Parts: sequence; structure tokens; C-alpha cells
Amino acid sequence: MRTYDTKLAEFLTSLQLERGASPHTIEAYKRDLIDLGDFVEHVDPDQIEVGVLDDYAVALQDRGLSPATVRRRLAAVRAFLKYRAREGGRPDAGRTVPLPRLGRRLPEPLTPQEAEAIVTSPDASPRGLRDRAMLELMYGAGLRVSELVSLRVSDIDLEEGLVRCIGKGAKQRVVPTGGRAIEAIRIYMQRGRPYLGRMQRGDILFLNHRGQGITRQAVFQLVREHAREAGIEKVVTPHTLRHSFATHLIENGCDLRSVQEMLGHASIETTQVYTHVSVEHVREAYQKAHPRA
Repeated sequence: MRTYDTKLAEFLTSLQLERGASPHTIEAYKRDLIDLGDFVEHVDPDQIEVGVLDDYAVALQDRGLSPATVRRRLAAVRAFLKYRAREGGRPDAGRTVPLPRLGRRLPEPLTPQEAEAIVTSPDASPRGLRDRAMLELMYGAGLRVSELVSLRVSDIDLEEGLVRCIGKGAKQRVVPTGGRAIEAIRIYMQRGRPYLGRMQRGDILFLNHRGQGITRQAVFQLVREHAREAGIEKVVTPHTLRHSFATHLIENGCDLRSVQEMLGHASIETTQVYTHVSVEHVREAYQKAHPRA
């Protein structure tokens, strides 16, 4: 059976022979599609579900990539899946992947009540305790999904309520998180993690049922499932929880520089998008409260 890598190699060969693509172009396609392969865990490209492609598009934006870079990577995905369709693979799923517009799209954050409903959705099973701890951390510390899945037990300071993570550009930062997230992690470490898999790998904090590190794709799926269980109809991704973390901090008076530091943004301009969300919040409060509004 041909693997993801084999079918990718066939596609790259077709770019060279059929389209006369330059070595530079072929290398760019290869780089982008290896990244897709890592995200989908190298499943057969003909079996990639549309929902997973949507998750990948969100994950690219969550990494802080520019809209132009995200568009280029998703265009490579489209081209690959169109090729697979022509070669007798599944109908072209790539056409359903939306290319983001060049410009910054304002996030649609959860309300505090919606966020609470999602993070408290998991049950008390080992997997449920794991999910609760992850959801609390994404909302309580604003972590990117890539940062979350690479956390180690040693990265959590339960006494001080601090999380050490490696963000974009391999930059390390320390982020405070709330008491509820720390308590959820403490309970997961006691009653959840020891029961996930017989052969546990190192000190990776969040494990799947086989005792290996949980994947980004799995986190997207569980966030969606718990949002649905909580009765939230809007589309919710790990990035939604990160957006909500920042938005709620700004709305409740946290200064922009502190939010920038906690999110791990290199530039304050990236963080300033949340001031626009805050302005909308203030406007709504004015309309409700002022007699001459």
C-alpha cells in the first residue's frame, strides 16, 4: 500500500515532468506538504476528511503565519488533492478548503459563560480529566495548540501557577494561569495520566490512550466535541479558546503589553487586534447603560 510520502513524491515528480516546475517551486511544495503530512499523521491523502483540512487551515493561522503564507500553504494542499483526484483518488476535497483573505480577520470570541460551559464539559474518566486540564490551560493561559501538545510535566509549576512553553520561533516564555487550571492539572496528574496507556513516553504532559503524546489533530477534535456537548453552536477550535483568553483579559482591564507577553506575540501590532474587540464590548455596554444612547 502506498503511503502519504510515496504519493507526495509522485505529485512532486508530476510537477517537474508535466508542468516544468523549477527546483525552487518543487522544494516549496515539498516543504508545505510535509507539514500537512505531519498534521494528518501521514494518513493516506485520499482518506483525509474535509473537517481535518479545515482544522489544518485554522492551525496554520494559529501559528502566527501571515495570511499570504497561509494562502500559499493551502494552495499547495489544493494542488496536491486535485492531483490525487485526477489519479483516481477521492473526489477533490481540496476545493472546499477556503483560502483566507489577505488582511486580519477579527476573532469571534466565546462569552465567559460559553467558555466555562466548554471547559467544564468533560467527565471524570481519565480521558475526561485530561481533556478538562487541556481546555482549562488553553483558556486559562492562552496557549497555542502546538505549545499545548509539546508541554512536559516539568513545564508546570503547580505551586506558583506558572506554565513554561516553547512558542513561535522556539522562544520560551512563562505564562501565569488560574487556580482552576492548576487544580485540573493536579487532578489529571493524580487520577488521569497514570491510567492512559501501559507504556508512557517520557514526561510528556498530555497523553493519548496509548500513552503517547496527544496530537494537534486530536486536540482539534476534542475541542469540537466538548463545544458540541456544551450546546455551543458556533465553530470552536483551540484558537477560539486562545482568542477568548486574550479578549476577556482586555475587556476586564488587562494592559495590552501584558497580554502581548502572555500570548507570545513578537509585535504589539499583532496583539492590538484585541483592542478592536474590546472597543465593541465598550460600545455595547454604552448602548445599554447610557440614557441618551
